Amino acid sequence: MSTKTPPEIIRYERIPTDAYFFGTCVLDIFMPEAGMDAMTLIEKQGIHTHFPMGQSCCGQPAYSSGHPNEAFDVAKAQLDLFPQDWPIVVPSGSCGGMMKHHWPELFKGTKYEQQANDIANRVIEFTHFLIAIGFKPENKGAPVKVAVHTSCAARREMNVHLSGWQLIDGMENVERIVHDHESECCGFGGTFSVKHPDISGAMVTDKVAALKASQATEIISADCGCMLNIGGKIAKDEPDMPRPKHISTFLLERMGGKA
Repeated sequence: MSTKTPPEIIRYERIPTDAYFFGTCVLDIFMPEAGMDAMTLIEKQGIHTHFPMGQSCCGQPAYSSGHPNEAFDVAKAQLDLFPQDWPIVVPSGSCGGMMKHHWPELFKGTKYEQQANDIANRVIEFTHFLIAIGFKPENKGAPVKVAVHTSCAARREMNVHLSGWQLIDGMENVERIVHDHESECCGFGGTFSVKHPDISGAMVTDKVAALKASQATEIISADCGCMLNIGGKIAKDEPDMPRPKHISTFLLERMGGKA
């Protein structure tokens, strides 16, 4: 985990006309609709969204497992995908944190260092991007109580629990419920859940219990890995609870943008 101070939530002086969208491998494989919803929201703000078709993984699983050489190879394959000087929107604070904070270290001292630093400076997490362009969602839905889960990296590296909260809190008829264990890990942690399944299982059990006790009618997150973990536990043991929903889908639904 990076020890750098998380970035401040910023606003663009000039709203960009174009932006790249890095979909992340988990979202692309398991929850592509969330990615489409995120791009739809961006497009609705008049920003042309580009999805480089050659994209795959940011390299975080290998990097966090102690395999920097393998992470280097995976990340290197992404470097040429963003040639224009446009923001790179990432719908995951975890993958965004890898690209923004760890790519510069991963490529330091190599011929790719400048290119990696340029990309890192343009990476911005999805909810942060919406705040940065002055997005204000118009809520057309009925009153609802929402619990928000923020991944560890999104909170501690990217500071984007703040932007997620800001989007939710700015909507009429939406009440954000602060649940117990909100700042704690769900137990996914990428390869952590594979290497330490018993510990991971205990952590997600606590997380789901706290979400259930909050009596929220919607569970929102901006990280698909966490959604898979929490959603899997809910599906197995708490079938009457709401399934986690990516914040892009929630926002688009509340704005009346989904059929």
